[in-house]
Amino acid sequence: MSSVPPRQRPIAVYHEHPDWFKPLFAELERRGVPYERVDAAAHSFDPAERAAEVPYSLVFNRASPSAYLRGHAQTTFYTLHWLRHLERLGIPTVNGSAVYALELSKASQLDLLHSLGLPYPRARAINNPARAVAAARAAKLRYPVLVKANVGGSGAGIVRYDSEEALANAVERGDVSLGVDGAALVQEAAPLRDGHITRVETLNGEYLYAINVFPAQGSFDLCPADACQRTDGVELVRAACAVDAPKTGLRVEGTTPPRDIIAEVEQIARAAQLDVGGIEFLVDDRDGSHYFYDVNALSNFVADAQNVIGFDPFVKLVDYLQLRTADSALRTPGREHTSNRPQSAVRSPESRPEVATT
Repeated sequence: MSSVPPRQRPIAVYHEHPDWFKPLFAELERRGVPYERVDAAAHSFDPAERAAEVPYSLVFNRASPSAYLRGHAQTTFYTLHWLRHLERLGIPTVNGSAVYALELSKASQLDLLHSLGLPYPRARAINNPARAVAAARAAKLRYPVLVKANVGGSGAGIVRYDSEEALANAVERGDVSLGVDGAALVQEAAPLRDGHITRVETLNGEYLYAINVFPAQGSFDLCPADACQRTDGVELVRAACAVDAPKTGLRVEGTTPPRDIIAEVEQIARAAQLDVGGIEFLVDDRDGSHYFYDVNALSNFVADAQNVIGFDPFVKLVDYLQLRTADSALRTPGREHTSNRPQSAVRSPESRPEVATT
């Protein structure tokens, strides 16, 4: 049993990527906030432990579905088990089991969007490559189509097929992979209006900022922390990435989506129980309509944010973590709670600042 009062215990930052969270650690250290880096790739827990024995005031989940690309596939589903264990004990979690489970399934994300009545590109879920062509036909998908691994991350497991013949040939050759859980989406690949997607970052269920992301030719990796430059050619300092990381060709620009899209994004974030993360949408150049296609609970924010959006989102993130830590000290250890989100941090629509429309 820990003798340290809950409020004085460190925040656990549970992660496996060695570089993505350097700006977060720097901001925590600048404020003198006690925290502990917890290695998601080498971890264990005792199902019989009690809440008082957990040495953290708060657990901030920064595990990524793309961990398998770095030799850490063992973190993917284990993380879900630990988060559920912590929540059973009443330990506050940021980006807990509900949204992490959602991030592990592109199919479930579309289910959520459908339940909210929000637009998304037409798709079918499959669990056998032999079903890919028939699924595309059944959904009347227009080519090109994407086969997207259900568990993705950093653009991994996404392949474009320009025709039914190309997809059928790939299936016959055994080239269609469904990823780590044996499931995938067959989904329309919409032509992007103005060549970009838009990523809207949220914090505590509310709009934080938005960026247009212009992907490199043929790439599906839209990680904003990997961006090389703004659209006007200004080089960006990629503090969140490894010093020797190759330049990706990704370009970004700050933007403000229309008010109705921001409202839809906030609706998604709250329904998904997303404490901090990005929601991405595209505008289909064929019809001019917007379509949501990804809920990303692992936000490492845009590179050189001050240069792109005019402020440092990590400052607001640590404000939120400190608020959550203070809130957790008022709760009863070991008691389950219906919501991890501090009500004092959720502003009413009337008290929110004006959002510009474009």
